[in-house]
Amino acid sequence: MREEILSPREEPLDPVADEPGLRPRNLGEFVGQSELKGHLGVMLGAARKRREATDHMLFAGPPGLGKTTLANIVAAEMNTNIQVTSGPALERAGDLASILSKIEEGDVLFIDEIHRLPRAVEEVLYPAMEDFRIDIVLGKGPAARSIPLELSNFTLVGATTRTGLITGPLRDRFGLVARLEYYEVDDLQSIVLRAAGILGVEITTDGAWEIARRSRGTPRIANRLLRQVRDFADIERDSNIDAEVASDGLSFFGVDELGLDKASRAVLESICHRFGGGPVGLSTLAISVSEPTETVEDVYEPYLIQQGLLMRTPRGRVATPAAWSHLGVVPPPSAQPGPQNGLFG
Repeated sequence: MREEILSPREEPLDPVADEPGLRPRNLGEFVGQSELKGHLGVMLGAARKRREATDHMLFAGPPGLGKTTLANIVAAEMNTNIQVTSGPALERAGDLASILSKIEEGDVLFIDEIHRLPRAVEEVLYPAMEDFRIDIVLGKGPAARSIPLELSNFTLVGATTRTGLITGPLRDRFGLVARLEYYEVDDLQSIVLRAAGILGVEITTDGAWEIARRSRGTPRIANRLLRQVRDFADIERDSNIDAEVASDGLSFFGVDELGLDKASRAVLESICHRFGGGPVGLSTLAISVSEPTETVEDVYEPYLIQQGLLMRTPRGRVATPAAWSHLGVVPPPSAQPGPQNGLFG
């Protein structure tokens, strides 16, 4: 079982130490997701005013949009500790009971990938979330007895990339269920400029814009691309980062004009070149690019679909005309869109 305890009151505030140093530490520093920020501001402010733990929260959305960051912000805004674990790490009900028994008043328990909780562990969460108690079973067979254990009031923050896999009873116990959306380029530009300031990188607004627009709407990718371009600028150009240096650096690392990296382009190229534009099944496509089906479906496909390069159909994945155009390839006649027959056509 993996367990980590972070305290906003005690951890060193060295923002350049590692990647987590780039994370915003409060709502004021958090960029984007304005509607969600408004909801959190009201909920956390009301909880502080009443001097009680805020309601349980569930953050959903693709990887890299800030779910873990928001969990840490909730703890920081409430000036409490945060205990961090994940769904796969909690294999038995006793693992969760051990964590819950050590939680102090007002603490935040963050469970990443909460949709992967085993059913037995999930059922222990129900009374913990509603009544702040758990039942510990001692002994086995006819001699077994249940002892109730009272818990301190705490806030459960769950994060998931697969909302549909969370059971209804668990989802209904969260006071706030929020989905994080992909970021606009303006917000990503602000994130890049902030990260550049923390890392001591000299960058122009145009350079930040070039990085932001190729970041696929994801802050994690924006920060990664910034570090790559920084390395390119230091070694290849020995200059600050402007739009030209950013463009050359991103091209050097295989990020194209739409922000597709080598793996994302491999998905499109496989559909177009190996399967004539599709349709092709998810499992077959995953094997062709040597990736797990979950990675293709959760990491690569959402952005490809958002950009209009890929379609999911009942028969499988199909490349759109925009995909052929982006790859610079003329589609075969079989992939050309023909006249659409109506119901009586």
